[in-house]
Amino acid sequence: MTDMGLKWTGVLQLAGTAVLAWAWLQSQSGPPAELPVLTAAPPGQTLERAIVSAATQAPQHTAAAMPAVLGAQTIEVIVSHNDTLDRIFRRLKLDMADLASLRSLPGVRTALDRLRPGEALQLIHRDGSLFGFERQLSASETLKIVRDDDGFRSDVLENPLETRERTVHGVIDSSLFEAVAKAGAHDQTALALAEIFGWDIDFVLDIQPGDSFTVTYNEISQDGRYIKDGPIIAALFINQGHEYRAIRYMDPSGAARYYTPEGLSMQRAFLRTPVEFTRISSRFNPNRRHPILNTLRAHKGVDYAAPTGTPVRAAGDGRVAFAGRKGGYGNVLEIAHTRGVVTVYGHLSRFAKSMQIGQKVTQGSVIAYVGSSGLATGPHLHYEYRVNGVHKNPQTVSLPSAAPIDPAWRADFEARAVLALAALEPIPGPALVSR
Repeated sequence: MTDMGLKWTGVLQLAGTAVLAWAWLQSQSGPPAELPVLTAAPPGQTLERAIVSAATQAPQHTAAAMPAVLGAQTIEVIVSHNDTLDRIFRRLKLDMADLASLRSLPGVRTALDRLRPGEALQLIHRDGSLFGFERQLSASETLKIVRDDDGFRSDVLENPLETRERTVHGVIDSSLFEAVAKAGAHDQTALALAEIFGWDIDFVLDIQPGDSFTVTYNEISQDGRYIKDGPIIAALFINQGHEYRAIRYMDPSGAARYYTPEGLSMQRAFLRTPVEFTRISSRFNPNRRHPILNTLRAHKGVDYAAPTGTPVRAAGDGRVAFAGRKGGYGNVLEIAHTRGVVTVYGHLSRFAKSMQIGQKVTQGSVIAYVGSSGLATGPHLHYEYRVNGVHKNPQTVSLPSAAPIDPAWRADFEARAVLALAALEPIPGPALVSR
């Protein structure tokens, strides 16, 4: 064999030895790492994302970090409706004894038994044995559980939220949402404004270009990152030249409501409109010509055009007086309220569950769904407002207010109102102000 041949033989022998050595090391260090695997669950079940860990270090014995375990899987579970940890453990074939151990930890059982649909859980296991569990309890608290040599240990990690008060001002050009966004606030604040002033202003029909608002609210962040707009503290809304002011007051019992500067409730005993609608297809009119019968027939309510299936909400607290079919009304629901008021909801596609005579309903709760039953040319809600049997125009009738501020709390309310209203006063500088 030539010298060159001997050299190549030596190289091949060294390469073979290196391969054998590499294989032996791999056998001693555990299975190779795998790429993340996304598993789509069957319909009606959760989506679980399994990541096989390639950790090579010993487990970290602290609840502040999820453990690193040789050959372990980290699984993210999105909780579905009616899911429980028992069902999740069985579905993932995890050790049920581990679940019993988790639930026996002091102060942890409640945090494990009440899951919220849509939330994410993280579990670390190896061959069905649990090594770590994580669940976010709130925006500022996370429950972490890890296994160490003595069993499972739990800890609640706190990441507090920061709150700062802001005051913004805006003028409406086309929509409230666009004006609020342009002023520097977000959709939560736009929705809150519509809810607070919704008993006095119809935000579908009454809003005009040039209307304006000034609102003081809490902006919530975490570690310098914006989270959401918090509750409105005070607000001024000018609609077609009319000023409306509202102040948030939390009474000693912990209930928070909005009042006028005089202490009157911003809330009314009845909603002005009980459905989200696209347009008013027929107004209150005692001399209307019926579109199907082609005869003069008084229209004693308001028709709100909306897609079939749109939720219909109770205009006020009361009890169901009638639920069924009634002539041209089709499927109709009648609710009796205090002070001789009865509200009527006609042409429904169906009723909400448990809607039967005598059933108690609360203001804003879903009671039925828009349809076109009875004498109807298309899907809409026919809504009537009767007082002692007399029909009133739902759009213009004076709605009774909810209870004013409790006299026992008036002095405290007035002191707080002065500070809240001061934030709404115009100050020099840009339209957007942070306090």
